[in-house]
Amino acid sequence: MFIVFTPTITTAADDKEKAAAVTEEDGKFFDAEGNPTFKIENGTVDWYTFSGYRRYHSDCHVCHGPDGMGSSYAPALAQSMKNIDYATFLQIVAEGRKNVGGGKENVMPAFGDNKNVYCYLDDLYVYLRARAVEAAPRGRPPKKADKSESAKAQEASCMGG
Repeated sequence: MFIVFTPTITTAADDKEKAAAVTEEDGKFFDAEGNPTFKIENGTVDWYTFSGYRRYHSDCHVCHGPDGMGSSYAPALAQSMKNIDYATFLQIVAEGRKNVGGGKENVMPAFGDNKNVYCYLDDLYVYLRARAVEAAPRGRPPKKADKSESAKAQEASCMGG
C-alpha cells in the first residue's frame, strides 16, 4: 500500500509590500516575483491599472459589483484577490469556474474567447490587485500615465488591429 502525500500550496495574502513594483518594462510594472503589478504615485496610476479599471467596469462589474466590491451572486474581488495568485487568476478568467455548495450554485463564465477581456488580463489583474491591497481607491482613477507604445502595439496585435 502506498500513500501519496500531496502538499497544499497556500499563497500568503497579498499586501502592499508584496505588490510593490520593483521593475518596469515600457510602462508595465512587476513585483519581486515577476508578476504584473501597479504603480501609483501622487494619485497617478500607471496606464495598465487605468486600463484595468476601464475593462473591469466594461465586462466584470455587472456581476462583481462596482470597484470589485461584490454582489449578491458574485464575490468581492477586492477581497478575494488578496488570496489569488496571478496564475490562478488567469486560469479562472480564461476557463471559468463553478462552485456548488449549501444549495447554491455560482458560475463564473469563461472569458478565454472574449478579446475584450482576454487581451487585457494583465490590466484587469493589476487593477484588482491595487484594489485588494487598498492602493487604489474606489471610483475612476483621477490621473493616469500615458499609454506606452508597447501597450499600443500589444493591444493592436491581440485585438487584430
